Amino acid sequence: MNTHPAPSERTRVRRLPARAHYDSETINGIVDAATVCSVAFQWEGSVHALPTIHWREGEHLYIHGAKGSRMLKALTTGQACVTIALADGLVMARSAMHHSMNYRAVVVYGCFEQLDEPDAKLNSLRALIEGIAPGRWEQLRPITGKELNATTVLRIPLTEASAKIRAGGVKDDEEDLGWPVWAGVIPLQTVRGTPVTEPDSVVRDAPADVVNPAAPVV
Repeated sequence: MNTHPAPSERTRVRRLPARAHYDSETINGIVDAATVCSVAFQWEGSVHALPTIHWREGEHLYIHGAKGSRMLKALTTGQACVTIALADGLVMARSAMHHSMNYRAVVVYGCFEQLDEPDAKLNSLRALIEGIAPGRWEQLRPITGKELNATTVLRIPLTEASAKIRAGGVKDDEEDLGWPVWAGVIPLQTVRGTPVTEPDSVVRDAPADVVNPAAPVV
């Protein structure tokens, strides 16, 4: 049973609260396991929710993009909501009503702040690349000042966040247990496939840190 309280009323899980987790270890683990988040924001009277790559350093979630991005501009002026969802399994029940999914999800509320100091931006972008393939940053052509200036890096604290997790098997009604249909869980996972080398790549063999990184992609 989760003993950590919800950090705010808007993060409190109301539907099936037993699945809620508010501790940073669980939240950070889900943030690290995912590569894409959805960011919801308001812009010129409309509500938008856009997917983007993310990474984590300490107690902050980071995103980046082009300097002229409307999303990044909007995120520095108002509240945002970031969501992450990982599908872990299809739960196949004996009735349509009890079909479900095993999942891990995180919702983050708050305000993004922009990293303006060049070294801070550079170090954060290094963390992004190293998270994808450890050791790759040092192999790359160094980033230029022009490229760094054209890139915006934002971060949001993970202090106002909650996680919700469903794991386990089928939860059918007792009277349906004898129904003659297969019941069980079909696991889902995302794995790295075989690298496809670019025709003009000087190096022909993909390095081990790309083929089999230290951290799995899920």
